[in-house]
Amino acid sequence: MAKIKKGDQVIVIAGRDKGKTGRVLEVLKDADRVVVEGVQRVTKHTKVGQSQRGTRTGGIETVEAPIHVSNVMVVDPETKKGTRVGIRTEQVERDGRMKTVRTRVAKRSGKDI
Repeated sequence: MAKIKKGDQVIVIAGRDKGKTGRVLEVLKDADRVVVEGVQRVTKHTKVGQSQRGTRTGGIETVEAPIHVSNVMVVDPETKKGTRVGIRTEQVERDGRMKTVRTRVAKRSGKDI
């Protein structure tokens, strides 16, 4: 089970954007990187062209670049601070049967994330 997932609120703990918080937009598992909203903004030059309606496209735009997963930490919803994430297994009754389910847990508060 991954420790950081799409949609998590994270805080940057290292790099030029240290201290900024944002929501995870994308997780790149192969490269161990995540794309965080409003963090690691870079300028991207795209080739100028025309759409079918005749409007011009392209130019200089700012986009979020991936940041290494070790440089971000999940934010605990209660304390609003970065926390480590663990995995807890629980017995849950579903459809009249007991099933083992793994859930992510904040180490600081011990609450589910």
